[in-house]
Amino acid sequence: MSTPASEEFPAGDARSGAHPGEAQPGGAQPMAGSPPVAGPGPSHAELAAMSREELVTLGGEMDGVRVVYAEPPVPPGSRLEKRAVRQVAASFLGVTLSVVAFVVLFVAWPWQLDYSGQGEGFDYAALYTPLLGLTLGSALTFLGVGVVLWAKKLMTYEVVVQDRHEGASPQIERQTTAATMLSGLNDTGIGRHTLVRRTLLLASAALGLLAVVPLVGGLIKKPGDQLFRTPWEPGMRLLGLDGVPVRPLDMRPGSLQTVFPPVEAGNRSADAVTMLIRLLPDQAQRYRPREGQEGYRWNDFVAFSKICTHAGCPVSLYEQETGLILCPCHQSQFDVTDGAKSIFGPATRSLPQLPLDVDNDGYFVATSDFTEPIGPAFWERSS
Repeated sequence: MSTPASEEFPAGDARSGAHPGEAQPGGAQPMAGSPPVAGPGPSHAELAAMSREELVTLGGEMDGVRVVYAEPPVPPGSRLEKRAVRQVAASFLGVTLSVVAFVVLFVAWPWQLDYSGQGEGFDYAALYTPLLGLTLGSALTFLGVGVVLWAKKLMTYEVVVQDRHEGASPQIERQTTAATMLSGLNDTGIGRHTLVRRTLLLASAALGLLAVVPLVGGLIKKPGDQLFRTPWEPGMRLLGLDGVPVRPLDMRPGSLQTVFPPVEAGNRSADAVTMLIRLLPDQAQRYRPREGQEGYRWNDFVAFSKICTHAGCPVSLYEQETGLILCPCHQSQFDVTDGAKSIFGPATRSLPQLPLDVDNDGYFVATSDFTEPIGPAFWERSS
């Protein structure tokens, strides 16, 4: 005599795959500790004749799923639903418009504007990066608002409880699960609300464009000669951090001073920052300039870019006795007495040297800009 289901598995036992007081389909009972075994259940013809809702209900019953509560947030076809659809669609349309604005700014912005802050009048170039960030942030914000409104105002609210069980699912459960997933997709309303579906697709395409345009645009649109020049010009005096021009007597042998060009926001110019170094007497005697840069020093003074040629970090650590400049980021070392040649670490290029002279008033001046690009190598300069 077979053991009743209520004795084999207590009511509500997760292994039974049935609700309290219910038997499994077909009356089949699993062995203790084994996964639930599906009974005969509906035939293939009966399954084919079932509607999606009936398949969802059958799948839930077989897998111990109960819908405790289900209610749409607004009545279907009501004015509230139509207003919610317009709100969601407007949010997704906002994504698209924000991305279009981002692309227009990125592609059509006048690249010839002076980005160093030296120009006259209002500095329009200062708005470039903030506007890109604003349009990008607006696109993501509109997307978040649209998804939240869609979930709260258009998707059916359900509370579902499921009894867990172990083991693989049979074919009938896989088929009913697929029907459940399709039903869930139908509950989102995306099939009925054409406007939401189309604006969501438009927003998705726009977000894809948002990811592609900066990459492709940055690779295609060249920056001209911006990477080959800095604000330094012939005759410009070297200013210290206090904005005062530097004279030879202001520095002792073995000292270093950071200097900038005398232009507006010069002390904030990322590519113009320069190290002015006064060599020790013995270092000045054994100084070896790089080929073609023999006249760049003035007596025992030399000036080099403060931007590491590896990754662009500030090489601000100077060892007076050895004449070595150290980059604190990745420990590259440059020998000042050998034209700031890289002698250790990942940097492969010497630090660019600024040609020096002293004007009639006794102040240091640059005789020209750096004669090679400063900072890391790039696509048009690989060495």
